[in-house]
Amino acid sequence: MSLDIYVPRDERFGHLKMSDFLLNGLKAIVQIVKPELEALCSEDGNEFDSFDDALKLYDGGVKLPRGPTLDNLWKDIPLDIINLIFHTDGERILKYPLPEVIKESRTAWRTDEEFAREMLAGLNPVVISILQEFPPRSKLDAKVYGNQDSSISEEHLRHQLNGLTVAEAIKTNKLFILDHHDTIMPYLRRINDNTTSKAYATRTILYLQNDDTLKPLAIELSLPHPDGDQFGAINKVYTPPPADQIIWQLAKAYVAVNDSGYHELISHFLHTHAVIEPFVIATNRQLSVVHPIFKLLHPHFRDTMNINALGRQVLINGGGLMEFTLYPAKYCMEFSSSLYKHWNFTEQALPQDLKKRGMAVPDPVSKHGLRLLIKDYPYAVDGLDIWSAIRNWVANYTSLYYKTDDAIRSDVELQTWWKELVEVGHADKRDEPWWPKMRNRDELIESCTTVIWIASALHAATNFGQYTYAGYMPNRPTISRRFMPEEGTLEFEEMRENPDRVFLRTITARLQTLLGISLIELLSTHSSDEFYLGQRDTAGWTAELEAEAAFERFGKALTEVEERIVERNGEENLRNRYGAVKIPYTLLFPTSEVGRTGKGIPNSITI
Repeated sequence: MSLDIYVPRDERFGHLKMSDFLLNGLKAIVQIVKPELEALCSEDGNEFDSFDDALKLYDGGVKLPRGPTLDNLWKDIPLDIINLIFHTDGERILKYPLPEVIKESRTAWRTDEEFAREMLAGLNPVVISILQEFPPRSKLDAKVYGNQDSSISEEHLRHQLNGLTVAEAIKTNKLFILDHHDTIMPYLRRINDNTTSKAYATRTILYLQNDDTLKPLAIELSLPHPDGDQFGAINKVYTPPPADQIIWQLAKAYVAVNDSGYHELISHFLHTHAVIEPFVIATNRQLSVVHPIFKLLHPHFRDTMNINALGRQVLINGGGLMEFTLYPAKYCMEFSSSLYKHWNFTEQALPQDLKKRGMAVPDPVSKHGLRLLIKDYPYAVDGLDIWSAIRNWVANYTSLYYKTDDAIRSDVELQTWWKELVEVGHADKRDEPWWPKMRNRDELIESCTTVIWIASALHAATNFGQYTYAGYMPNRPTISRRFMPEEGTLEFEEMRENPDRVFLRTITARLQTLLGISLIELLSTHSSDEFYLGQRDTAGWTAELEAEAAFERFGKALTEVEERIVERNGEENLRNRYGAVKIPYTLLFPTSEVGRTGKGIPNSITI
């Protein structure tokens, strides 16, 4: 019934797309049946007892037993689909594919190098920023939340800075921060009191080494003051071994839980799926199908309304999969909605985003007019190439129809489109001063480039690597169920005796793990009727020869980007491009084959 939803006829999935979606959806559902039954039948069945236990999900097939639950399920699924799911003739064998993050090594994910590298080349490379003040200060209202400033001191960092002081390291752009404190703290008391999660707000300080890799120096875990929010935060700071290896691994896990939640609810859902839908609606309502801007943008809206409608039914709904598998639980959508208040359309342009986070500075002699402060920042390096190709295409195309700024201002359809988008589509943000006024060609080019970037490359970068990195839940846990063990407690002694067991019982439980990785395997998969950046689904999309020629140049530019990505991934000195886990960075490689490939930039948000 969740698929029986209304979207306009021309926004519905095509036959092949819907078939693939249903097939993969059924696969994701069926894959959790046997492990869930095992959990129900075992005395301690909702826990992984060891990392070897967790790896059994991928090593060898699992034969499903017969029972009323499965028999009822089988009655509803055609035999040919069962055979396609299991690649066998009804034997009911299922197996999760081995995630790439543990293919080359079963332990490399635990290294500090990989923990830091994924902030630049993993699922969520859009949060890390330059450290501009020390200690880090909170922007939360002190009248409501008290003192939320960081307790990380120079003493915590001094011995790890290669002889520099903190001030010198900041001045030379050596210190960076992954800051999940202010976004999470307003919800943390409710999350910890009213759900099964036991989470922290976190800050992670990192040092840029001479080889352009990052080294984590300190992690701060923060909780609301037990006497009330107005009394500020209770902070505890942890540093890398030789301090305490077990504690340090747990501290990194709490950071990963924060980052996983932010990635799924903000970077992925809010900043791509949600913010693009008003553009889809306004474009269809206000621009005729022969309007040049309709022709430019329409391919980047394909399937988006349909996939968003499905998401509202089964993923982000109350009691849905997001609430069940992410640590904010029933506060997921409230958390996401609250951060929409800070959304700024213009800052989603990649160059503006990088400058805002301090990861790049204007430099007229550098490529793309920006100098990256971390040269080996795969998401930014490849992203700027893609951004530049999109912008050149948009500029060349729009110049065919808008020779002057007056042509922009006098286009009634265009002006009505933009007015509806700002005042109705994003009505909560209608009075923001940052909105482009759509009065000149530069504003049109920048706005259309940003829309295409969000719908294509940004979504691809935050979506199609999900199974690659988070398919092995210990690397990207989504829930923490215990607080850090305190010395002198039974939990602390248990941690000393069996650290792996405590680690696994702190992070995501078995059932949520199975549901979570079933979901992200689906989300990481390209369908058979996908169209990628630089491709069109209809040959006769324009009668203008000059427009066709400009589009061909765009396709050639993207092919050159692909060649450069392959070349970069072959350079061993660029360590952030493959890391200790030996995964080349391909999330912004424009084209892909069908299936789960860890690459490919679809034209639009189709999954």
